[in-house]
Amino acid sequence: MIIAAQIRAARALLGMDQRSLAEAAGLSLPTIQRMEASTGAQVRGNVDSVVKVVEALERAGVELIGDGAVSAGGGRGVRLKAQPPVEESS
Repeated sequence: MIIAAQIRAARALLGMDQRSLAEAAGLSLPTIQRMEASTGAQVRGNVDSVVKVVEALERAGVELIGDGAVSAGGGRGVRLKAQPPVEESS
């Protein structure tokens, strides 16, 4: 799906603040703030809210690229490199 860092990066590319994203997605500002504060592989929020955020960002002109997916739309953008696994010390 989407991770918190993607939401923040998409907003930065668009020059959009959290309040504007909340309005575009039809959600509250605290919901966007909670989603962006999420850590790990999943965004905190119900599926319907996450879908609204993704749709709002796409309408605004951002293509969200999943892990390992190819960008079909072309254009400029940024992507995180795959991180090597962290070795545990014994």
